[in-house]
Amino acid sequence: MAGMTHFSVLDLVPVVEGSTAREALARSVDFAAHAEALGFHRYWVAEHHGMPGIASAATAVVLAHIGQATSSIRIGAGGIMLPNHAPLLIAEQFGTLAALFPGRVDLGLGRAPGSDQRVAQAMRRTLASGPDEFPRDVMELQAYFAGDERLGFQATPAAGEDVPLWILGSSLYGAQLAAALGLPYAFASHFAPAALEDAIAIYRRDFRPSAQLDRPYVMAGFNVFAADSAEEALLLATSMQQAFVRLRTGQPGKLRPPVPGYFESLPPQFQAMLRDVLSASSIGTQDDVARDLSAFIERTGVDELILGGQIYDFEARKRSLEIAMAAARTL
Repeated sequence: MAGMTHFSVLDLVPVVEGSTAREALARSVDFAAHAEALGFHRYWVAEHHGMPGIASAATAVVLAHIGQATSSIRIGAGGIMLPNHAPLLIAEQFGTLAALFPGRVDLGLGRAPGSDQRVAQAMRRTLASGPDEFPRDVMELQAYFAGDERLGFQATPAAGEDVPLWILGSSLYGAQLAAALGLPYAFASHFAPAALEDAIAIYRRDFRPSAQLDRPYVMAGFNVFAADSAEEALLLATSMQQAFVRLRTGQPGKLRPPVPGYFESLPPQFQAMLRDVLSASSIGTQDDVARDLSAFIERTGVDELILGGQIYDFEARKRSLEIAMAAARTL
């Protein structure tokens, strides 16, 4: 099983303290080229809104930027939050990306707004098109790519483009929908691992083959904070720990520098929260990462792991990715 596992990269285009969105976008292009050179399978960017520390709000625009800087790695959204958008606009955006970068574009779809109510309201969508319409919106999107004549018009450039759709989720809902539609399923275990095993079991049990996919295919999110010493890896992980604590206490911001002893300084309830949300993570050296990846794949049987992990120092982030791939190659 482990020999067949694909490894991919999730990038939130982090804006670190003391820097700008422009610098974050430039670093993402560098990071994507680095991931491609290391042999990663795909590079996904996520849609978030109203977050000072995340520069990937206009996800399709960011992917066009990354596509130009790479040549073979698959690029895609992990994901587009479909309730925020008219499906036609997403078909046009990703149809354009597929025309620019043929055979390389994926479209992962989520049903959360990726923001709070105020931001969702500011996106000018009527409340009728909320998460409850998600299955219908996904099927409408499929129809645009298929060039379905019942629509009465062609979505250009989208009709006839090969853009594999994925369903993203962190609960059992997405697993049921992905199974019913016969689509690949990506689980957000890198920040919401609680329902992972149950979701995978439901998806595999209920999967119905489709024109896109003949058997279940599962990707799971996993964080890696790797360094040449265990001490350095622990230090690197504290930036993301701070980000989660700030998010939970309603104070999101730019990614902060690492703080020695940060985890130990927290009250027990925050330590417990971090242990939960970051349970699908590896912090350590190449040997530690290889052991943790192997155990996670063994436990879940996933077909693909998409690696996250926000690291403040860019060179350390690139080094972490190198160590992660070196670990993956030993499996």
